[in-house]
Amino acid sequence: MSQPKSPFTKAQLLPQEETLEITRSKSSLRIGLPKETHFQERRICLTPDAVAALAANGHEVLIEKGAGEQAGYSDKDYSEAGAEISPDPKKVFGCPMVLKVEPPTLDELELINPKSVLISALQLKTGKKKYFEAIAKKKITALAFEFIKDEDGSYPAVTALSEIAGTASVLIASELMLNDKDGNGLLFGNISGVPPVEVVVIGAGTVGQYAVRAALGLGANVKVFDSSITKLRRIQSKVGQTLYTSTIQPKNLLKALRRCDVAIGAIRGNNRSPVVVTEPMVERMKKGAVVIDVSIDMGGCFETSETTSHKYPTQIKHGVIHYGVPNIPARYPKTASISISNIFTPYLFDIAESGGIENAVRFDKGLKNGLYFYRGILTSKAVADWFDMSYSDINLLIF
Repeated sequence: MSQPKSPFTKAQLLPQEETLEITRSKSSLRIGLPKETHFQERRICLTPDAVAALAANGHEVLIEKGAGEQAGYSDKDYSEAGAEISPDPKKVFGCPMVLKVEPPTLDELELINPKSVLISALQLKTGKKKYFEAIAKKKITALAFEFIKDEDGSYPAVTALSEIAGTASVLIASELMLNDKDGNGLLFGNISGVPPVEVVVIGAGTVGQYAVRAALGLGANVKVFDSSITKLRRIQSKVGQTLYTSTIQPKNLLKALRRCDVAIGAIRGNNRSPVVVTEPMVERMKKGAVVIDVSIDMGGCFETSETTSHKYPTQIKHGVIHYGVPNIPARYPKTASISISNIFTPYLFDIAESGGIENAVRFDKGLKNGLYFYRGILTSKAVADWFDMSYSDINLLIF
């Protein structure tokens, strides 16, 4: 007699693993936007349009009085967008989530409540160990926006600010050639019968790419140098035309520098930018030529570069005008603020949709990459190595 056929397959009769659903309940955010106090910092993290979008979704934004003025946004703009304006920094820093462009000072950290969330730049190279010890003491969860990754593995904040710096470097050079008393009086632009301005760009990353685009758009002859053939190939593809490109060989670089009117340094290193243009090479450049060392925040790639300020931006060395202002995007605070706000806003919505920062970093690997403190526990190996501190892997803290 045949066995009755089972209504289940063999696979269905085997024990199965149970999948537990992790609930994601929405949360309302209360965000504090304090005024930037760092020298020459004029940007703000959220524009009034971003605040309006957040307010429309039930989130609260508390802004310190006058925080957006230097970026071209009045308190009225923010108030009409749905933000609350407060003259009291302590109240603003007391919000559960604090957004800043520059890292807070030690005094500002004192105003932040324990177990708050801080989102700002990290600026590891200029940071102090006391800053990280103060964050640990207050059990703050901190994210560095320059380390947050996109879906394609890029760093959106770094890319956006590099685009501004690259474009601005050419515009600054054009101003200096005309307005500086030692400038050569040349005009960018392909004027009939006049030889075009010669521009050398050292570095074919994002800064270099946007410097090349701006220079070509103004009619200049451009030569690009980089140690990576892949980057040189990529930059030709992205600008959509054939360029003079070369690896960094002293003989070729010197030849280009002797003829150029503008040289833009856009090379970064791990701890310091490599010095690829020596002082003897600068000595042989044209009198009145302009050097824009965008790498100055990492030491500079011109041996003769020194850090300057927006108030006194240039120095003359061997008859060559040197511009060594770090943080070039701060020169264009409104454009930079819009760019930063465009990056911040979607992440804020993601955090709210996920039910808080903990769930957000659990589900978003790119956001997790920006986390360097979790409830007062250091989770960044880079910070730990730089300051000789102990750290814990975030994956062991958040499952």
